[in-house]
Amino acid sequence: MAVDAAWRQGLWGSLAGAELAAIWLTALIWWLAVRQRPTPAGEHGAARDISTDRLVLDAAPTPMVMIDGGHARALNRAARRLFGTDDRILPVPRALIGHDTSHLRHEGRQWRINRVALGGAVKERSVVALIDVEQEERVGEARATAEMIHVLGHELLNGLAPIVSLAESGEAALGRRDLDPRLLREILGTLARRAEGLQRFTEAYRELARLPAPRLAAVPLSRMAKDLSRLFAGRWPGVTLIVQVEDGPDWPLDRDQLHQALWAILQNAAEAATTECGQGARVTLTIRYTEAHMLVDVEDNGAGVAPDDAARIFRPFHTTKPEGTGIGLSLARQIALAHGGSLILLPVPPTTFRLAMPRCNGEMV
Repeated sequence: MAVDAAWRQGLWGSLAGAELAAIWLTALIWWLAVRQRPTPAGEHGAARDISTDRLVLDAAPTPMVMIDGGHARALNRAARRLFGTDDRILPVPRALIGHDTSHLRHEGRQWRINRVALGGAVKERSVVALIDVEQEERVGEARATAEMIHVLGHELLNGLAPIVSLAESGEAALGRRDLDPRLLREILGTLARRAEGLQRFTEAYRELARLPAPRLAAVPLSRMAKDLSRLFAGRWPGVTLIVQVEDGPDWPLDRDQLHQALWAILQNAAEAATTECGQGARVTLTIRYTEAHMLVDVEDNGAGVAPDDAARIFRPFHTTKPEGTGIGLSLARQIALAHGGSLILLPVPPTTFRLAMPRCNGEMV
């Protein structure tokens, strides 16, 4: 449930630090690869090179390891501290020398492996950088929390400001000698509607915040498509819905959550198509399969998403509709992510939202 701005203030340092660390790490690995190439140097030049190498590598906060066949050597201070060694790492964790491994569990912590192969005559030689997964998650959580605070503060202030103004107007109307009951009723009615809008916002936030973990079971997508089609016809009788479902296996999903996600996307498409095309509004729902994913495309013949809005449409509470809550697409994306999948807006017309769900052998990613 990440949105947009407060982290630019209090938590900007952490986020910028993470991005700068990634840039620094990429440059450092490239530099180290270049340093491994044989170059003619005298004895004193070689000593200076070794000294310089150690200073540069020790300045990196990320543990770095040289892999040479089945051997591993700590390259910097962070790696020596992590593995409790001055040079050779003994025993060598299997994940470090396995070329197909992406994570290492060591000393109760989870590390992501960034591996760069070194060129030259020596085979199976590489530099490994270990990224603290928990630290990455903490940065992500901090970003989400700060963005949530920003959105809540922004929306609550926007909702409360007119309520305060209307209450003051009502109080002023009561203090007048020539009290106008119609004016007072109008003020109180507007005040009630604004309060109801604020209540809808808080209820929508609660719905987004309480999304439970998905319960996976084999779901027949053709049946779900028929259910959605019937619901769509009842809700949007003036919009043509074209349904194309490829024959395929039942898919491991949380049926209720997927239904909610697809309904939100279909609602969004129907509103966009109706606004632009009126009676000619059309929405297409396509379900197909790849070897590892189930893909759902929802296409509409509306005006499309403005470039300025494309980066914001999945943010909670972002809406261009007067009565919208702005959680439909955000909730749909949260459901996709909870399944290990994704929800994106394709970058080319017509307007198409693509939801991809992995098979995962019936398990979560």
